[in-house]
Amino acid sequence: MRLRSNWYLSVRSLTFLVACLGLSVAVDGQGIGMPPADQAAAQPSTAGQGGETPPSLRAVPTTGAPAAPPRNNAATAASGAPGASGASGAAPGAGGKLPQESGQEFRQYDLRPYTGYLTKHDRPEQAIIDWVVRETGTDVWFGEPFGFMNANRDRMSVYHTPEMHGVVSGVVDRFIAGSTDPQVMSLRVMTVGNPNWRSRMHPMMQHVTVQTPGVQAWLLTKENAAMVISMLRQRTDTREVQSVDIVTYNGQTEKLASTRGRNFVRNIRPAGNPQAWPPYEPEMGEVQEGYRLELSPLLSKDGLALDCVIQADIDQVDKLIPVQMDLPLPSGQTHRAQIEVPQVVSWRLHERFRWPTDMVLLLSCGVVASPDRGQSSIPLLNLEMLTGETAGRADALLFVHYRGNVSNNMVRTPQVAELPRSNTGNMRRY
Repeated sequence: MRLRSNWYLSVRSLTFLVACLGLSVAVDGQGIGMPPADQAAAQPSTAGQGGETPPSLRAVPTTGAPAAPPRNNAATAASGAPGASGASGAAPGAGGKLPQESGQEFRQYDLRPYTGYLTKHDRPEQAIIDWVVRETGTDVWFGEPFGFMNANRDRMSVYHTPEMHGVVSGVVDRFIAGSTDPQVMSLRVMTVGNPNWRSRMHPMMQHVTVQTPGVQAWLLTKENAAMVISMLRQRTDTREVQSVDIVTYNGQTEKLASTRGRNFVRNIRPAGNPQAWPPYEPEMGEVQEGYRLELSPLLSKDGLALDCVIQADIDQVDKLIPVQMDLPLPSGQTHRAQIEVPQVVSWRLHERFRWPTDMVLLLSCGVVASPDRGQSSIPLLNLEMLTGETAGRADALLFVHYRGNVSNNMVRTPQVAELPRSNTGNMRRY
């Protein structure tokens, strides 16, 4: 009996010792893997447990200072975790500031002194943008250093280096401080069959360098230009295609075109009427031939020099090449028809010129497709209808003459002196 009691006491003592040891291990484990009890009590609990709402779930205030971003945003972006960047893949901005490593500046230019009087023009500020790009090139706006340009009818916003602002300001000043009156540009298009006209007129012309292959340019005084035109008119192979005065505003682009369609048989298709004979019909096509000319002049601030971008397109059907087609018939035989393949001759010019306003610019496109296809005065003798060929080779000449403001070129009615009145009431007629 005493032995059983001693054994029972020993078991209870051992159980109590094990319980004490387990409590000590639990306390030590809490200190290793979990925050201290005082810090754990200081942490906010979730809303579901009746505690305070955590910062990540709090509403952003609409007034006052903006809320500070979470501390771990930079680590999240660096680790490439989802949500670190926008849906487009763009990296977050550096504090909402534009790059300034090259000293870029943001400036705005007032365009209203120029665009205010162009009420009938759609987007007149586009002319200023085009001329800025012509002066600076396109690479400076899409490479390093970072910059941009945006314009509306009232102002132009530019962000770039001070050197680039100097170029932009120079172009804008030519629009703002230049003439606001409409200008007159005189254009004369002529063709000469033989280029030997240069031999007599070369001493009167000053050669100008041109980048477009096959194009020559000269500068002439107004007196020499009148003499050259008069001498060309005396030639039998000269044809004056068009002479026109274009009224344009400073920097704006004006277009001049003279085209016409030339029909040809493009294809042979089954006839729409099954009872028709032959059971095929021609499908007609059309080729536009002629010339298209675009002119964009820009005066200097003092009006003594003129920059002009000239773009010319000439298309002409050199000849129509016939092609014979053998088409099957229901009887097993073949039906022969003819289609035509146009042989088109084209010529392009896109060049920028600068010359004094008191001189005339003469351009020669070389012996190319004539911008105007002559027609026979007698329709029955028009061999082009039979052969399909066009004798269309000529030296195309373009005279560009700046004539100043419209007010200086208005045709005034000459004043007639009043004659003394005589009394003819008593005069008789026989």
